[in-house]
Amino acid sequence: MSNESIDLRDQLSIETPELVGIEFPLAGIGSRCVALLVDSFVQGFSFVVLLIVLVLIFAALPHIPTTQPHMQSTDPGKWAIALMILIPFLLQWGYFALFEAFWNGQTPGKRLLRLRVIQQSGRPIGLFESMGRNLLRMIDMLPGFYFIGAICIFATRRQQRLGDMVAGTLVVHSVPTETSILPAGIRTFTAASLEPLHQPVLKTLELPADGVARLSRADLQLMENFLARRLDLPLDVRASLAERLAGRMKEKTMLEVPSGASNETFLEALVAGLRDAGGMHS
Repeated sequence: MSNESIDLRDQLSIETPELVGIEFPLAGIGSRCVALLVDSFVQGFSFVVLLIVLVLIFAALPHIPTTQPHMQSTDPGKWAIALMILIPFLLQWGYFALFEAFWNGQTPGKRLLRLRVIQQSGRPIGLFESMGRNLLRMIDMLPGFYFIGAICIFATRRQQRLGDMVAGTLVVHSVPTETSILPAGIRTFTAASLEPLHQPVLKTLELPADGVARLSRADLQLMENFLARRLDLPLDVRASLAERLAGRMKEKTMLEVPSGASNETFLEALVAGLRDAGGMHS
């Protein structure tokens, strides 16, 4: 599938510190409706079971008369009516709130459809976010059949209903895809012989060994991947990635780019210093 066929509106892209992009396909109204139908069936079945249990329990309770003539006798039927009002509310609100908070952002319907609720940052939701988005479910349902919620999903860029917008949550497909932020591009003859861990890097700078030692093998591989592919990148992309990588490495090493040196030279010096320290030779 070509990149032109992907609607960016339907993707939530999150960039990790390792320059890996995690893309969550946003759940559309169709899959969310099917998940809601499944959850409604589960709720309805649970309500019927609870209703039968309550009827059996209250039918077995004795009628307890009171000794006070001015007081009415205790009627189990009144408690049954009160519970029949309370239980639907708990099933409607608590069902979604508790499942999403403690079941990885999923209800049975969402799990069946492989959907989940996450924060806009990509992090899992907690009880606070789950309660917030579901407290407004009653409004999203107005005037019926989730009319307000459906309008909000169609009108918002990230397909959020009112509860999602207030709680800062999104409904996404549960299996994210990872893609490197480094553009794949088209390999040229200049890059054919360049491979990570084997590209010659000139050590043009001397950096303090204690700072270089703070970097890990993953950092080394990340820098080498960039250096091996930089000749294939457009100049503006190459400069931007070098700046971002250098900024990250400065934070980890607590070093600064020496005066007069470029970001790429700084990265080359870090790679050379890591290879020397770890016995890695090109």
